[in-house]
Amino acid sequence: MTSDSQLASTGRGTLIEIAREFLRLGFVAYGGPPAHFAMMEEIFVQRLAWLSAERFLDLVGAASLLPGPSSTELVIYLGEIRGGLPGLFVAGICFILPSAVLVAALAWAYVRFGALPHVEALLYGVKAVVVALVVQVVWNLARSAFKTPFQVFLVTAVIVLAFLGLPVVLLLVASGLISILVRKAASGGLAAAGPLALAVQSSVSISSVGIVSVFLYFLKVGAVLFGSGFVLLAFLRADLVTRLHWLTDAQLLDAIAVSQATPGPFFTVSTFIGFLLGGWKGALLATIGMFVPAFIYVGASASFLPKFRKSPIAGAFLDGVNAGAVALMAYVGLQFARAAIVNVQTFLIAFVGVVLLIKFKINSAWLVLGAAAVSILLRVLGWA
Repeated sequence: MTSDSQLASTGRGTLIEIAREFLRLGFVAYGGPPAHFAMMEEIFVQRLAWLSAERFLDLVGAASLLPGPSSTELVIYLGEIRGGLPGLFVAGICFILPSAVLVAALAWAYVRFGALPHVEALLYGVKAVVVALVVQVVWNLARSAFKTPFQVFLVTAVIVLAFLGLPVVLLLVASGLISILVRKAASGGLAAAGPLALAVQSSVSISSVGIVSVFLYFLKVGAVLFGSGFVLLAFLRADLVTRLHWLTDAQLLDAIAVSQATPGPFFTVSTFIGFLLGGWKGALLATIGMFVPAFIYVGASASFLPKFRKSPIAGAFLDGVNAGAVALMAYVGLQFARAAIVNVQTFLIAFVGVVLLIKFKINSAWLVLGAAAVSILLRVLGWA
C-alpha cells in the first residue's frame, strides 16, 4: 500500500487533470454513493495514488455524516486535496455536469414527447456491475477499517441493525461514540469528547411555483437532508406531491427513473423536477440550489479534517464511523445484489466484474461501459 509520505511527494495536480478525471467519472458513475465510492477508491487510491486508503476512508466517513449528496461531497474533498480551493470547485462541477446535462435533456424530451426513452436495456448489466464495484470497495477498505477485533464486531452489528431498519446517520454516529468509549476504556480514560451537532430536516411552506421558490426549496433540501437517495425520495414525495402539489406521483416516479438511468449523483433528480416546474431556468436553479450546500460544507471542513484525525478522541470517533461506513456499504451491496442478480446472466456479469476488478485491477469506467454494451447485446439476442 502506498504510504502517506510517498503520496505527499506527488504534490498538487493541475486543474485540467482534475477536470478530466471527474468529468470522466461523471459520465460512468452509475449506482449511487456505494458504487461511486468504489469507483473513486479504484481510481484515486489504487490507480492514481492521490491519497492513502486510510485517508480515503476518513473522507468517506466525513461525507457520510454531512447533509446532502455524499458521493458529490467526497468528490469535492478529493478535488480540494489535489487542487486546493480551485480544485474543490472544478472537481464538484465536473462530476455533477454530465448528469445534470443528461437529465435536463431527458426532461426536455419528456415534456416535448410525453414519454421517457427506453433505458432498461442499458441498465440490465450495469446494475450487476454495480454489485461487483461494491464488493471491490468493501474488500479494499475493510483492510483499512478492521484494525481490531472490536471493529470486526462493530461492522457485524451495524449490518444487522441496518437490516432492522435503523437510520444511517444514527448508526454512523453511534459507531463513532461506541468506538470512543472502547478506546477510553482500553487506555484508562480520555477527555470527554465535544458535542456533536447534526442538522435536522425541516419543512418550509412555499406558496407558489416560481423560479425563486424552486431554488429555495432545493437549497433547503440540499442543506438539511441526511441519508441516502431513498430518504430523498420519501422527502420529495411528502413535500412535492402530498403537501405542495407541485408534482403528481407519476411525474415523481418518472423523475426518479431518469435519475437512476443516468450516471453521476442521484440528487440531479432536482434537475428533472426543476425543468418540469420552470423550464431550463428551473432546471439550472434547482440543480444549483441542491448542490451549493455540499460545496459550503466541504469547503468549511476540508482543512479541519486532518487536524480532527490527530486528536485521540476524534481519531477514535473516525475509526468507529469508518467501520460503520464499510458495514453500511456491505449492507447496501447485499440489497443491490438482491435487486440486480435476477438470473444466470446477471450473476455471471457480476462475478466476472468482481474478478476483473480485484484480480486484474481493470478500470471501473471500462467495466461499466462494457456492461452497458453486453446489456444491449443480450437484449438484442433476446436473452435478457
